[in-house]
Amino acid sequence: MSTTTTAVLVPLLPFLSALAGFLTGRRVPGLVRPLAVLPTLAAAVLAIVVACRQGGGEALDAATRLTPTGSVPIDLALHLDGFAVLVAVLVGVVASCVQLYSTAYLRDDPRYPSYAALVSLFTSAMLLVVYTGDLMVLLVGWEIMGICSYFLVGHYWETEAARSASLKAFLVTKLGDVPFLIGIFALAADAGTFRISGIVSTAASGGLQHPTLVALLLLAGVAGKSAQFPLHTWLPDAMAGPTPVSALIHAATMVAAGVYLVARLLPVFAASAAALVVLAVMAAVTMVGSALAALAQDDIKRVLAYSTVGQLGYMTGALAVGDRGAAVFHLISHGAFKALLFLGAGVIIHAAGTNSLAAMARMNGLAKRIPDAYWTMTVALLALAAIPPFSGFFSKEAVLGAAEHAATGDAHGIPAAAAGPAGWTVLIAGLVTAVLTAGYATRLWLLAFHGKGAEAPDHGREPVAINGVLWVLFLPTAALGLAAWKLPDWFDGRSLTPGLTTSVLSTGCALAGALVMYAAWRRTAALTARTPLGAVAADPEAAPAVSEIEAIASHEPAYGTIAAASDPADPGRLLLGPLHRHAVTGFHLDAVYSTLLVRPTRAAARLARFLDREVVDAYVRGAATAPGLLGAAVRRAQTGNVQTYLGALLAGSVVLAVAAVLVATGA
Repeated sequence: MSTTTTAVLVPLLPFLSALAGFLTGRRVPGLVRPLAVLPTLAAAVLAIVVACRQGGGEALDAATRLTPTGSVPIDLALHLDGFAVLVAVLVGVVASCVQLYSTAYLRDDPRYPSYAALVSLFTSAMLLVVYTGDLMVLLVGWEIMGICSYFLVGHYWETEAARSASLKAFLVTKLGDVPFLIGIFALAADAGTFRISGIVSTAASGGLQHPTLVALLLLAGVAGKSAQFPLHTWLPDAMAGPTPVSALIHAATMVAAGVYLVARLLPVFAASAAALVVLAVMAAVTMVGSALAALAQDDIKRVLAYSTVGQLGYMTGALAVGDRGAAVFHLISHGAFKALLFLGAGVIIHAAGTNSLAAMARMNGLAKRIPDAYWTMTVALLALAAIPPFSGFFSKEAVLGAAEHAATGDAHGIPAAAAGPAGWTVLIAGLVTAVLTAGYATRLWLLAFHGKGAEAPDHGREPVAINGVLWVLFLPTAALGLAAWKLPDWFDGRSLTPGLTTSVLSTGCALAGALVMYAAWRRTAALTARTPLGAVAADPEAAPAVSEIEAIASHEPAYGTIAAASDPADPGRLLLGPLHRHAVTGFHLDAVYSTLLVRPTRAAARLARFLDREVVDAYVRGAATAPGLLGAAVRRAQTGNVQTYLGALLAGSVVLAVAAVLVATGA
């Protein structure tokens, strides 16, 4: 089988799995799990085969004309280079782990058939985005992911949090997709093609007429899909969905799509110094703001969600300084350890019976109850904090190294006017974020696994399908950094090995953040016993998904908000001080959007409804009333009395005769 045929099967198999799941899930429940796991696993294996065959060599392109449009044609195109094949391996492996994990996590869920089919469709859409060589086909996968995220985030639709989160995710991402679509058409008009290779060639040769406008329009869609400031607010709320969905969205699909798109179209952005500076500023604000917000969250999954926003900021920062190899390296590394962190968080929520770190801090022995999750998550948190020798250290160092090169005037492929400002912005923000990242990673580890109080409930070991997946993801989390010396052959050839200056600075920042957080925890730990807090409403004996639903539903009634808990023993509260109340709400961006967008939109909707009912409908009702009144008047003349009809006829004849006489005499 040729490489092209094998690559076509990679997104096709999950799509067929989704189709079969939708058609037969309810009728043949015994086939649901095999249909969910096996095709996705086969797609992952085929993605690895394609990657091995491509081997980082020359890009492989294949295309067939999908439809003539009369102007710019649309092609069903395939583009396989080092970036595409490695990202596809990440998507296939993480999706397979999520499907396998879900068979145990959602084992008693009556909606599991539709859930599994949607996960397969989600996976297929992302693989289509990764492999396609045509922007219009990419747009299809891009929008399918948006629809799938709406249904998957709202899977626990019984809870208000899930219903509102799914709607918010859909609307916020669509807000970015509108200018994104305009940008695609503007780009195709400038380049004369939707083919990515043709667009890149045109951009590299300076053939784009409006590079800044196009880049900023595309950036709006990227900000929405990859949860970058200011369109990142949907991602923390999306934690109301099932934990495996969170792992899939954060690690390998939806939020990775925007970063991957910019990497594919980097020459378009590099054609505009202004666009690169905007991208750098967006990355810097995203990194620092999300890390501060993560320090204040009480829901363990919201901590990880804000962490994802920040790590995506590192990736967009690398793109802003013109190094897509560093960006995709961090995307792949982050995908491994973030999937592990989310799936491990699902184990913690099940074991503790709560998603609240404040409640876990008052629970003793949780680490002993779930040793697999404890050890694998410990390594994943070290990777998140960029502690050597784990994968996150090497990929984050590649980003900081690229920023250092740009700041010192050694950047390649981007305008000199953008290199200095973008480089210094990303470098300084990256180092500040390194301190904060280590801080919130340490806080999560201490509060979740080293609490003091009543013994954590013991419900035995988690199923093999859950623990096995954690150890599978542990391998790349621990060892993927070793690929830093080989990946340049697959990417653009630029070195990804750590530099001395940034390695020392970032590792020192990470250690400082961890030590400061540890000291704050030691100071506040005594308050844990003196301040009873924490509602464990879920039943650890229930299926994991049931525990999660109850934990999500009980958090706001117990603490007053879905995001935080008024815990004086929280070291994050101590360190943030007055900033805590702002950080816990994501710096009030939702309130700003409510004032600037939601309320005016609702007011406009009320006005439109009033005009429709009281003005437009008034004309409609009037048009119906007038004939009705005329008909009523005519109906009164229809008495059925012959003498009345003859009298009216005689009177009419007399009137006509008199009128005729008057006309004839000229009166």
